[in-house]
Amino acid sequence: MLTSLHILFINFGIADVVDILLVAIILYQLYKMVNGTAAVNVFIGLALIYVVWIVVRAFELKLLGSILGKFINVGVIAIMVVFQQEIRKFLLYIGSNEFLKNKNWKTLFNFSSDVNTSSKFMIDADAIINACFVMSETKTGALIIISKKSDLKFYVNTGEPIDSSLTDRMLENIFYKNSPMHDGAVIIKDNRIVAARCVLPVTEKENFPSNFGMRHRAAVGITETTDAIAITVSEQTGAVSLTVNGEINSNLTKDKLRYLIEKNLKN
Repeated sequence: MLTSLHILFINFGIADVVDILLVAIILYQLYKMVNGTAAVNVFIGLALIYVVWIVVRAFELKLLGSILGKFINVGVIAIMVVFQQEIRKFLLYIGSNEFLKNKNWKTLFNFSSDVNTSSKFMIDADAIINACFVMSETKTGALIIISKKSDLKFYVNTGEPIDSSLTDRMLENIFYKNSPMHDGAVIIKDNRIVAARCVLPVTEKENFPSNFGMRHRAAVGITETTDAIAITVSEQTGAVSLTVNGEINSNLTKDKLRYLIEKNLKN
């Protein structure tokens, strides 16, 4: 029985099929990991360069192949620098007890689409808005994160799991000054409060405005690296802000906050 096919003078065997499938699975899982983050464009760019390099080699374009080859040779170092946060999250996840559970191995071969439609991002904006402006009146600090495509599981795991329905009273209770969970961020996904007291990365911008505190730094930090939406209530002034793509929209009214939430959930 023939174990390989001879097509266009290329031996293509079963081992090659397995090799291609394994690479496809790894690349797809890597794409799912960075999908919705700023790193996804870099990932796609590096993948396209590699495909071009393979085509150039096939046509024996020596000069162009040599230039691209030099770039590919240092590509591992570039990937380590650009994807340092994603690699860190991946290694922490691999080393966790959660990954070692049998049910999580199934996700390696899960090719179901993770692309969400705008309808999946439907959020009870009224609950968030009402809670924010009640807390604004009492100058109760708050940091609320709305998850979109980005997998915020790493940050969810840093906090206390809740899995509660999204209501204004629940948000107010969480951020009440004497509550044990008022520090850190609340993360909302699929119109549910999934965790509180979550630890977020802070921005490293050198020109960050001095009138903003650590909540705003964390809001900028999480939205710089993911497509999440961050809403903050200042403990000093009571001002309500919304941050997306690392940009802070401050001193919002109820109508303006509603408009920005709806606008960014559609994008």
